Amino acid sequence: MSRLSINELTTYRWSFEEDVTRYKAAGIDGIGVWRQKLADFGEEKGVELLADSELAVSNLLWAGGFTGSDGRSYRDSVEDALEAIRLAAALSADALIVYSGARSGHTHNHARRLLVGAIKEMQPLADELNVTLAIEPMHPGCATDWTFITDLDDAVALLDELENPRVKMALDTYHLGRQADLPERIGPLVDRIAVVHLGDSREPPQKEQNRCRLGEGTIPLKEIVAALMAAGYTGFYDVELIGEDIEQCDYAELIEHSKGMFEQWTDIV
Repeated sequence: MSRLSINELTTYRWSFEEDVTRYKAAGIDGIGVWRQKLADFGEEKGVELLADSELAVSNLLWAGGFTGSDGRSYRDSVEDALEAIRLAAALSADALIVYSGARSGHTHNHARRLLVGAIKEMQPLADELNVTLAIEPMHPGCATDWTFITDLDDAVALLDELENPRVKMALDTYHLGRQADLPERIGPLVDRIAVVHLGDSREPPQKEQNRCRLGEGTIPLKEIVAALMAAGYTGFYDVELIGEDIEQCDYAELIEHSKGMFEQWTDIV
């Protein structure tokens, strides 16, 4: 059964408590938790609030930056990632999103070694606590500060190298949805997708992400969702909408619009 989640980045101005209360009131199945909002509210209180709400946690954003691009050392980033795994377990999150960090002056091969080494350090704890790590590729037009994994082939090659069933990928339609053969490739990859982020835009990314309401852009979301359903994907579809256009929206209306589009695409009555 298809399940809808709203990512807390989508409702950027709302607090963590508002997100939980309003998503639940809107009849949403799950929430994509942003660590910053949860930390501001208080992690222990947040875990209790979510348990009481019965909202499922579709994914936890995020861990990574292993290349040092955000100013932290490799060791600091790994230790933070281990803390994120513990938090994901406490939340019973379906996945922890992982960003590699930018190349940051490294050769591609060295940056890749740093990422692989970090994930291998994370794997024992992730296995112990039943947490799935979801590596997220980003469109090269906006990936510079976040990751050097910039297309589907990069992500698949990394998963092949790591060979761990708890290391999967996050498929963000904003980043990968313009890849012409994406619907055809979903079938063989569906078991390697931990979560789907639903995003739309009118133009390809250029530095800053500027997404639009679902169905109002040029990404073939209906076809992508149909391919996922046909392939047997049963995970969450997490609505992740950010950017200047979204900031002008009324969040309650945005959630209702997203819910309506999702129901159309999945034929929910």
